[in-house]
Amino acid sequence: MMRFRFKAKTHDGVDRKGVVEAQNQQAAVEVLRNQKLFIIELHELNQTGRGILSFGEKIKFDDVVNFTRQLSTMISAGLPLTDAMSILQIQSQPALQKKLSEVLKAIEGGSTFADALAVHEEVFSKVYVSLVRAGEAAGVLDTILVRLADNLEKQREFRAKTKGALIYPVIVLVGMLVVGLVMMIFVLPKLTAMYEDFNADLPVITKLLMSFSDFLANTWYLGVPAVFVIAYLIKMWKKTPAGALIYDKLMFRLPIFGKIKLMTLMAEFTRTLALLAGAGVALVEGLSIVKHVVDNEVLSRALSVVGKDVEKGNSLAASLAKHEAFPLLVSQMVSVGEQTGKLDDVLNRVAGYFEIESEHAIKNLSTAMEPVIMIVLGLGVGFMIVAIVVPIYNLTSTF
Repeated sequence: MMRFRFKAKTHDGVDRKGVVEAQNQQAAVEVLRNQKLFIIELHELNQTGRGILSFGEKIKFDDVVNFTRQLSTMISAGLPLTDAMSILQIQSQPALQKKLSEVLKAIEGGSTFADALAVHEEVFSKVYVSLVRAGEAAGVLDTILVRLADNLEKQREFRAKTKGALIYPVIVLVGMLVVGLVMMIFVLPKLTAMYEDFNADLPVITKLLMSFSDFLANTWYLGVPAVFVIAYLIKMWKKTPAGALIYDKLMFRLPIFGKIKLMTLMAEFTRTLALLAGAGVALVEGLSIVKHVVDNEVLSRALSVVGKDVEKGNSLAASLAKHEAFPLLVSQMVSVGEQTGKLDDVLNRVAGYFEIESEHAIKNLSTAMEPVIMIVLGLGVGFMIVAIVVPIYNLTSTF
């Protein structure tokens, strides 16, 4: 298959541009004409400099969110699924465009929408596919897509707030680390040479600092690749079941960050389960899906046990209460939802509570870190003055 970049207009005069796949240029023309487009330009993709050099393109979470919202709007307006997919496939960015083109071909070949999406699990999660499958089976795909779009947008907003609250402290800490390394590797060795020329009697604190500076200056070229190797090994270790379990347990035990991590995961777990329950997905199946979605081995294993308990006939609330990984509030509210028959609504409320609490915790942490950073910075400057400036002052006072 060849790929062609095109510019075209609709019968209403609206500009369209994108990438189309076809066996040859004539086939690409036929594809665009079948979509009722008037072709202005059509070039083979490799000839425009985007083919071989366009590696590394990645489908972002925002791309999936925008696609879902646009698709839900089109389906709700009564547009057939194939027509909506054809339009969105043209308008999407190249990486997602290729996936949507394959999904569209599968649908036109007789596949269900859910099965076509399931092939691309790296883009469309199990929750996404399960909800679409439930919507198709019940004949309410438009409603499910609207709910899914709303949920994805809430996830995007929550992630943005979480990252935004931590940007300032991270930037300051990285800046301090970089400045400290520059001082140790490039500035202090020059001062060391000066002290040696004058045979200065240096304080112990200065000697310790200069020994550390010499070590960094002589081994930094080994330290940089060592850091990357260690980071890679840790990343690979975290991918193993045992490594992921140990890492996630350690994360939960951190004084402040552990609580924030737990609240964030609870918000994701309850909102996803609420979405599945509201779409008519069976509770046991929903728990099985969610355990693969939560990015935490501790919760995943706990949900596996909870799913087996529920399958045996136990209530969800009683099953959740058996595990320390789930706060007491979750099991209590789930019990209310099961008794009232409004489990999805109650889970949504619980998700909202944990999102608000985690946002407040992150903001408070960010606010508290500012004076802590200033104190650490002040202590660091004071240490440098005592270790470096005082010996210089002693040398100048001898003349």
